[in-house]
Amino acid sequence: MPLILFNKPFDVLSQFTDKGSPTTRQTLSDYIACPGVYPAGRLDRDSEGLMLLTDDGRLQARIADPRFKLAKTYLVQVEGAPDPAAIERLRRGVVLNDGPTRPAEVEAIDTPDLWPRDPPVRFRKSVPDHWLRLTIREGRNRQVRRMTAAVGLPTLRLVRWAVGDWTVEGLAPGEWREAEA
Repeated sequence: MPLILFNKPFDVLSQFTDKGSPTTRQTLSDYIACPGVYPAGRLDRDSEGLMLLTDDGRLQARIADPRFKLAKTYLVQVEGAPDPAAIERLRRGVVLNDGPTRPAEVEAIDTPDLWPRDPPVRFRKSVPDHWLRLTIREGRNRQVRRMTAAVGLPTLRLVRWAVGDWTVEGLAPGEWREAEA
């Protein structure tokens, strides 16, 4: 029962096929040739970083199901300067259109040493950007982006760094390796 750690590049779908699209978009099958494994959770096309894939249904559920509250840590580049009040709102949980989020672990961090994104994030001389390390224990659709927007800090770049104890460290975009479950 393999567990695969994959560094999903920007603009890649977190599925093996792209049905129904008139254009061909990159999918997991462009990077992973390991039959029988499936993503344990999703990562939006415009997000990057760690995806876990497995052929073990129970492990897949333990990773993806919010009931298990597995920590997911993101490095988030936001537009604007996070003030203490915005950080505290994220820590307590914010109210989104589908209800309140659970509290998050949040800290402002220095610019992380990450791979370049292709295409790069648009630089605006007149608008500052900052980085946050944000850990959540649920996984709603586009949750981190919606949380930062709710406190006035739109997300520019979103990199999932870790899921539980598994991290993307040492994997370049598009690379994968097997790991212990």
